[in-house]
Amino acid sequence: QVQLVESGGGLVQAGGSLRLSCAASGRTFSSYAMGWFRQAPGMERAFVASISWRGSSTYYADSVKGRFTISRDNAKNTVYLQMNSLKPEDTAVYYCAGGSRVLTPTPQMIDYDYWGQGTQVTVSS
Repeated sequence: QVQLVESGGGLVQAGGSLRLSCAASGRTFSSYAMGWFRQAPGMERAFVASISWRGSSTYYADSVKGRFTISRDNAKNTVYLQMNSLKPEDTAVYYCAGGSRVLTPTPQMIDYDYWGQGTQVTVSS
């Protein structure tokens, strides 16, 4: 069993930056692909970024490509999402997810077994 806890959300002005962290419990974290998703009010949860188990491969949604960077530190059981040049449309609850059955980055929610509780990111214009 893996538990995921996100942190780092908050209120930021457009053009600003935030770094989200996701701390994982469990010894098998390093063998999971990890991902970030987000859900805006009234919208479905959407893929943001994913990273392979070793951190050597990443995959991004087109809407965040070039602005967001996903990374991981397996020694610390933590995955990060560095968000730069934030826009009001990035406002959402951001969720960390872990996929025990996949090693490579994937945008599919069905590939993820474990989810965090979410952290709110609000970008003001």
